[in-house]
Amino acid sequence: MNFKRNLGTILTAIVTALLTVVIYSSITDNGNQSEKVSVSKRSFENDTNGIHFTNLPADFQADQFNFTLAAENTVHAVAHVKTKFTRDAQYSNPFYEFFFGDRYQRPQREVEGMGSGVIISSDGYIVTNNHVVERADNVAVTLNDGRTMEAEIVGNDPATDLALLKIDAKDLPSLKFGSSQDIKLGEWVLAVGNPFDIGTTVTAGIVSAKGRNIGVLRQRGQQGNQLAIESFIQTDAAVNKGNSGGALVNIEGELIGINAAIASPTGSYSGYSFAIPAAIAKKVVEDLIKYGEVQRAMLNVQISNINDQIAKEFDLETYKGALVRAVGRDGAADKSGIKPGDVIIQVDGKDIKDVADLQTTINSYRPGEEVTVTVKREGKEKQFDVTLRNRQGSTELVTSEQTLEKLGAQFKSIDEKLKQRIGISYGVQVVSLEEGALSNADIREGFIITAIEGRKIRNVNDIKQIFSEVPAGSKVRVEGLYPGGDYVYVYQVEMPE
Repeated sequence: MNFKRNLGTILTAIVTALLTVVIYSSITDNGNQSEKVSVSKRSFENDTNGIHFTNLPADFQADQFNFTLAAENTVHAVAHVKTKFTRDAQYSNPFYEFFFGDRYQRPQREVEGMGSGVIISSDGYIVTNNHVVERADNVAVTLNDGRTMEAEIVGNDPATDLALLKIDAKDLPSLKFGSSQDIKLGEWVLAVGNPFDIGTTVTAGIVSAKGRNIGVLRQRGQQGNQLAIESFIQTDAAVNKGNSGGALVNIEGELIGINAAIASPTGSYSGYSFAIPAAIAKKVVEDLIKYGEVQRAMLNVQISNINDQIAKEFDLETYKGALVRAVGRDGAADKSGIKPGDVIIQVDGKDIKDVADLQTTINSYRPGEEVTVTVKREGKEKQFDVTLRNRQGSTELVTSEQTLEKLGAQFKSIDEKLKQRIGISYGVQVVSLEEGALSNADIREGFIITAIEGRKIRNVNDIKQIFSEVPAGSKVRVEGLYPGGDYVYVYQVEMPE
């Protein structure tokens, strides 16, 4: 009897368990269906109909707003640049100034500077700002792995505030140039550099503006400032002293700019920083490596942006483009038929928004290349085929070696011992002379050039840079002295055809 009672209890428990499982499964299935409907509904609500953020491509490896890959790839390719140069102490002795002149006016002191640089090739080419190294007697580069080595200044371009360095190394991590033309306002970017000498630092921000012309090159009075090209990328990524020459990269880790300046009442970051676009930097670097100097194509025109006053003055219907105020005689624009009052609105089919846009576009070409320039003249569009020319007015590509050949001289930097013996802190010595501009000016071997047109000469690159800007037939003022002498000599050197 007990057995039957127990068997009944067991059967009842089994049936109850089975019913529980069936009921639970039914509830779970309904829940899953509800979840599927909810997910489907969310997917529908978030559907962008094929519109996506341009800075987050579908094939990019990082998660949304994840900067780790770009940061990790960039920090190893950004170097710390240290410079040493001499500066006049803030001291003046009227007695020595009266009897001995400026050369004995002030004692000298050694000053150290710092900045950043971006490794752009595995064999040691590094791009930085010209203002980081322009007065340097010595340049040293510290890599992210801690190695420090001397760097050679391959060349510089004051007009864009760029310089190219070279270190003796191999298999270095490097960054590739991205497309600065394709970046969008609001796109995320990273600034990488060495602020305040504290070590490699990464900050993030967005692109705030493009094509910014802030006049910083002309304000600083840099060499070549009359040819200054400013078309900065403006961001709100934090940049401070020491970041100059560092990298501005997109979220994919591509180099889209070289950090150069900040807008600040205090000298430290206040919300706005500016970078030289990769499109400009890439062209300058290629020219310096291949030719030893920048091949700058020119229209030879004076231009201005269009505002209300100018639009009224010239009876213009558009505010887009660059107004031609004057045309250089026998220059590229003059020979093609462009006239004052024309508004340049396109170059090779690319729309021109303003002066900065036109300068950047023309800078991407080299002398001798032909472009189609579209202008608005008296309300009608006209096209002109223009053969671009260099600063000397010819269509030839000029190398730094050709510039030195015209001078007919070989040079070397002077060592510290000679500097101390003759009481100067900078200069380049003429070690040999052949037929050329210097010998024609009666300069003799051994002469130490200290200044050209008032600009201090610290290395051979300074001489190349200055004379490459001089039109044929023009004269320049060359100052210096001879070892063992107490007189400063001034020569007028005429640049040959």
